[in-house]
Amino acid sequence: MTDKVSTVCLLSVLLVVVCSVGQSSGADVEALLAFKSSLVNASTEELRSWDAAVAPPCDAGGNGSSWKGVMCSNGVVFAVRLENMSLSGALDFHALGGLRGLRSLSFMYNAFEGTMPGGVSGLVSLVHLYLAYNRFSGEVGEDVFAGLRQLRRVHLEGNRFSGEIPMSLARLPKLVEMNLEGNLFSGNIPWFDQKDLVMVNVANNRLEGRIPRTLSDMNSTFFTGNKDLCGRPLGPCRFSAARPPPWTVVLLAVTVLAIVVLLIVFLGVCFISLRHRHGHGHGVAEQSASKGTQDSKIYKKLADDAVQREVVHSPSLEKPGDQRKLHFVRNDREKFTLQDMLRASAEVLGSGGFGSSYKAVLSSGCAVVVKRFRYMNNMGKEEFYDHLKKIGRLSHPNLLPLIAFYYRREEKLLVSDFIPNGSLANLLHANRTPGQVVLDWPIRLKIIRGVARGLAYLYRVFPDLNLPHGNLKSSNVLLDHNFEPLLTDYALVPVVNKEQAQQFTVAYKSPEFTQQDRISRKSDVWSLGILILEVLTGKFPANYLRQGKGANDELAAWVESIARTEWTSEVFDKDMGVGKEHEGQMLKLLKIGLRCSDWDMERRIELNEAVDRIEELDRDSGGDHESVRTSYVTASEGDHRSSRAMTEEFSLM
Repeated sequence: MTDKVSTVCLLSVLLVVVCSVGQSSGADVEALLAFKSSLVNASTEELRSWDAAVAPPCDAGGNGSSWKGVMCSNGVVFAVRLENMSLSGALDFHALGGLRGLRSLSFMYNAFEGTMPGGVSGLVSLVHLYLAYNRFSGEVGEDVFAGLRQLRRVHLEGNRFSGEIPMSLARLPKLVEMNLEGNLFSGNIPWFDQKDLVMVNVANNRLEGRIPRTLSDMNSTFFTGNKDLCGRPLGPCRFSAARPPPWTVVLLAVTVLAIVVLLIVFLGVCFISLRHRHGHGHGVAEQSASKGTQDSKIYKKLADDAVQREVVHSPSLEKPGDQRKLHFVRNDREKFTLQDMLRASAEVLGSGGFGSSYKAVLSSGCAVVVKRFRYMNNMGKEEFYDHLKKIGRLSHPNLLPLIAFYYRREEKLLVSDFIPNGSLANLLHANRTPGQVVLDWPIRLKIIRGVARGLAYLYRVFPDLNLPHGNLKSSNVLLDHNFEPLLTDYALVPVVNKEQAQQFTVAYKSPEFTQQDRISRKSDVWSLGILILEVLTGKFPANYLRQGKGANDELAAWVESIARTEWTSEVFDKDMGVGKEHEGQMLKLLKIGLRCSDWDMERRIELNEAVDRIEELDRDSGGDHESVRTSYVTASEGDHRSSRAMTEEFSLM
């Protein structure tokens, strides 16, 4: 009897769950179709999949969808992403209010016009809102965002919004990122004091007044292009010429008098102290001055650097056993001191979000690269030492070895070998100089193969790291004298401050972080996919230039849109000088790149599968070229002889 009762109860629970999912699915269908009907070009090819008669929005498994741009979780729509589809008309957010599980909306790079869409305030569960790069205009209502207490990311850049920044936006309790760049907002910046706030980008508007103190530590580029903004991180504000009230004058006079008195006392103490020490320190002072003149090369490159100040002004660094010194993590390199390195002739190689890089040529003639990191306080000192020593023990032909590091709480220096050929990004995108080697197809295939091998090694040695690399991009791929790739800046995410990692690290530009606020080991796979597409097309991923969230993978979207037409061959960089025998290889690698950079993390292939496919490509490179060529040549011998076959191949993906 008990078993029968349990069975009945279980069936009842299952029936309730099935019914609730069915009701949710029905509500989602109604909401999505109502929204589709509001679009001017709803019949566009991309939205033909929105057909309930063919398939529901969420598939039987509950986590997939055949509807373009729709994402599901447990049978409920949680995201709608319709980007770069030339959509126009009115955004009917009232209709989308029927999506009870909705967490993320993105309509970037379309042609929507008019004022801020109505109905936004009804999407109370919304976490991410992306309306960037449309044609919206007009003022944004003061209370538009008042009820959206879960909202974390708001991107309205690249429109024509005007008026003041609404206070309801500044009062969002969970706000992490806000981007209003390239609009017509005016007035003062409201006060933002959210504890997890990473980015408030208001560049290129018409704002004025003092930047709020709570935003003073953000990147200055977030505020440029507003000629009347002032205060940190921009220049100081100019005081008005208007006469101040009498009590202000009195207070100012008292303050100035107090400062003068304190200054006189301080100078007097210093004078007495110097006279007392003059007899003992005169010779040392002269020697230090002379030495400073001789050793100014890299000090100048590190101007205003905390390390410089400590080295120049703290003789204790010279004492044996001092902890503030270079810590070598390898025994197969020439040993040198921090002073040796700082005295070396220096050349600035570049500057990024984490700091600057310098080439230092030591007195022995050995050249090293010194990378300066300011935001590495995510770990305590002992953990930091242990992690850096583990990185130093790594050995792989496609990893640039770490030689040594210098630790201060405020910033760190990482030292590695100098690689004369520079980065892949430089050879792909910089203006070509006379005699510079062109990266042809065999070299590019070799580079991708080496990158994949190096990444696979990091996956093996760091099985517990969520991001074994974390910052895989063409500027972090160096090329040795044989154009063998060397990965750099790997495995540093654990030691970088979380806010800075999210703002500048490539893995945090992946779609899963952009839309779902999460990362995984597949985020590195996404980075590999974008790198493959960059190498094949010769186009730089523009989203990497944006600080903070930027993973609107325009490059992948562009490649996919071209690859599914009859002009697939047009995506490849003409500088590769490709022959007929390589077309098949290139197409296969293009498919691997698209599979790695799939927007849906669940559909994205695993790294080991990607590496295996790339290795198979390499083994095929010296083999049956004629059969590969024949399989991709169409019956027509026109100028685009293989384009139709390529298109058919992509239809099987």
